Amino acid sequence: MALFEEVSKKSALHPKPAGLLLNYGTSGFRTVAEQLDHVMFRMGLLAVLRSKKTKATIGVMVTASHNPEEDNGIKLVDPMGEMVTPTWEEYAMQVANAEQEALLTVLGDIMKREAIDINQGAAVFIGRDTRPSSESLSQAVLDGILSFAGHAHDYGVLTTPQLHFMVRCENTQSRYGNPTTEGYYQKLSQAFVQLVKHAPNRTDDQKHLLVDGANGVGALKLRDMEPFLQKELQISLFNKGTGGKLNFQCGADYVKVQQGPPLGVEMLVGQRCCSFDGDADRIVYYYSDSEGRFHLLDGDKIATLISTFLKKLVTQAGLDLQIGVVQTAYANGSSTRYLENNMKVTVRCVETGVKHLHHAAQEFDIGVYFEANGHGTVLFSESAVVKIQQLAMDSSTSDEKKSAAQILENTVNVTNQAVGDAISDMLLVEAVLAVQGLSLQQWDAMYVDLPNRQRKVKVADKSVITTTDAERRALSPAGLQDAVDALVKQYPLSRAFVRPSGTEDTIRVYAEADTQENTDSLAHGVCMAVYRLAGGVGEEPQPLC
Repeated sequence: MALFEEVSKKSALHPKPAGLLLNYGTSGFRTVAEQLDHVMFRMGLLAVLRSKKTKATIGVMVTASHNPEEDNGIKLVDPMGEMVTPTWEEYAMQVANAEQEALLTVLGDIMKREAIDINQGAAVFIGRDTRPSSESLSQAVLDGILSFAGHAHDYGVLTTPQLHFMVRCENTQSRYGNPTTEGYYQKLSQAFVQLVKHAPNRTDDQKHLLVDGANGVGALKLRDMEPFLQKELQISLFNKGTGGKLNFQCGADYVKVQQGPPLGVEMLVGQRCCSFDGDADRIVYYYSDSEGRFHLLDGDKIATLISTFLKKLVTQAGLDLQIGVVQTAYANGSSTRYLENNMKVTVRCVETGVKHLHHAAQEFDIGVYFEANGHGTVLFSESAVVKIQQLAMDSSTSDEKKSAAQILENTVNVTNQAVGDAISDMLLVEAVLAVQGLSLQQWDAMYVDLPNRQRKVKVADKSVITTTDAERRALSPAGLQDAVDALVKQYPLSRAFVRPSGTEDTIRVYAEADTQENTDSLAHGVCMAVYRLAGGVGEEPQPLC
């Protein structure tokens, strides 16, 4: 077949290093950029097959998100802007890891298994972040697409959520929005401007926000978006990519791990600040109090703020819609208790990984999901959107209900439902704070986080630990869960769990309790139980000083 001959010829220009094996995780493929040329070419090929299979446009994003600048990565985006299905994640690994002489056979097997019509057209959207390696690697993707007779639209530099947005717009025939950067800016900005009209008399101080762009693509795109915001949000941008290194001592991940401000951001007392990550799909907020203490408002806090706002609006509108919040085991126990006990909102716990949260959120009329790291969004079912729109246009309804429905309608439009989006989430948080007249301190005071600690224990084989109940309980090895349960009983308001790492032979330990001292003591006890019962290697875990 002539098509396969072209693939074979072009594949030789993107050779795979012999013996190199890579794993397609939640974030796609990620490793040092020098090892990725063949992967990029081959994901171009796979994207063509996925497009033929779905008869829809597929996305390919070249990014390594919050990883160091020397890394890179790639992930595929399915037709509605969601992550690619698990079956195709497996195909991605088969294609990427096939030795050179086996590549055509692997592609042929996928086509046969999926009954793909080779004559079906294929269209792929490509985006990339600002890493030095991203331009040449995205060219390798393009080579793969074109060698397999696919059609490509290369958007160049985009945030990851923007590419997801473009794919969803294209496959809904622009009902979701226009698949251009201007279309993205217009949709989100117009909704934001409409929302803050419900918060009159905002001062310039209330409109002012400090943003750490992680020296990444989010900084560039936020600057492009500013004119669309009509001065309703006044942004002071730091780490904007003009001099600093991507994700180095800045960005959402750095701020969360270090529990302190990023490099170059001078915060005044009580000033609102937020940080994006390198590809702008995560966001965290923070401020400094009058005593100089740093306060982090992470994904748990963001989910609580948004779901509380939505619950009030749904109640005011008199709409029968079920709101659910989806968390992982890493969500702080205080947030779960506040949502369930104070707000009477359904909380669902799922396995770690955005795809699990997104899937569970789809089961609600309105599903809010955020990981503690600041990655998340809100999903509105089609029937919920129709009910909201009908009520917003109903001239016979009361002013209170109509106003609530209009605010909900603009909340739908300011939200990027395809994927977690730092820019969209920032606008939503800013609108919620404005409409409710809340300061950052009042938001922070909704509940107080329990002290928590995360640790790792090195083991010979991480597969000895298996889990259940959304990774909150260990099934094996024998005796480990009993040991954890016995330790948890010793401390007030405590819980702990263990789970195998997705990337290395270590076991991750999480603990929380009423005080930091008790939390650290619990975490150490659990580490010791893992070390003794799950084949710990090297030095015994030591207590934290």
